Amino acid sequence: MLSFASYDGTGLAYRVVGSGEPLVCLPGGAGRAVSYLGDLGGLSAHRTLVLLDNRGTGASDVPASADTYRRDRLALDVEALRRHLGLTRLDVLGHSAGSGIAMAYAEHFPHNLSSLVLLTPSLRAIGLTPTEQDRAEHLARHAAQPWHAEAVAALRAWSAGDDSPHNRLAAARLFYGAWTPAAQEHAAAEDAERSTEAQRGFSAEGAFSPDHTRRALADLSIPVLVYAGGADPLSPPHMVRQLAELIPGAEYAEQPDAGHYPWIDDPDFMVERLAEFLV
Repeated sequence: MLSFASYDGTGLAYRVVGSGEPLVCLPGGAGRAVSYLGDLGGLSAHRTLVLLDNRGTGASDVPASADTYRRDRLALDVEALRRHLGLTRLDVLGHSAGSGIAMAYAEHFPHNLSSLVLLTPSLRAIGLTPTEQDRAEHLARHAAQPWHAEAVAALRAWSAGDDSPHNRLAAARLFYGAWTPAAQEHAAAEDAERSTEAQRGFSAEGAFSPDHTRRALADLSIPVLVYAGGADPLSPPHMVRQLAELIPGAEYAEQPDAGHYPWIDDPDFMVERLAEFLV
């Protein structure tokens, strides 16, 4: 891992893999180490991936002030990374809650962006939170599985505040297009990769200003790809499409039968679509 000092002196770690023009990749969770992104299913064959561990996660240092975990303030770390890399403008990919950081960067530093990929994005930054009804169709895709009832119960308990490792792992079966060995291995790694402090601080008071974010996105004049998983209950496609519609000229793509981690479900499909956009 490489490292640099951010704006407040916090040491942040990042990994570089692949070849081609740099693509800064922001993980979600919130508060999950960037290792869960891997090389995004082989996207590193098309771009040099700069994979950032957000502060307090992975190999990055814990900050002196917990206030700096806030979603909007994490954009300052992305700007510090741009300066460290010596780049005039950035291509940025944000996954899930990392898309919220990417949107914050677009709010505060729009002139330093070349393009933006919002991959199965969290929608809280624009004031949307999926309800059980929004999730229902996608959860039902797994209804024939013997673990379906247990997984749905775990998701409901988790949503109600019981953030136990058991509930997270049981519910995770609903977040993939299929509960394959690759999906099981990916989900099992989550507990060791997460920081509860970073997760808690991400959503602290003041982290979200949906009206301001919507206005900022409406003012963007760069290429943007908004990418949904057709079977994703966390970022349901019909709601992800609403995000795309806020951004002038944004492309919307949907990967059929993919969950919240499309590079695990069908890496070739995702990489082909993202590489086409990132040319």
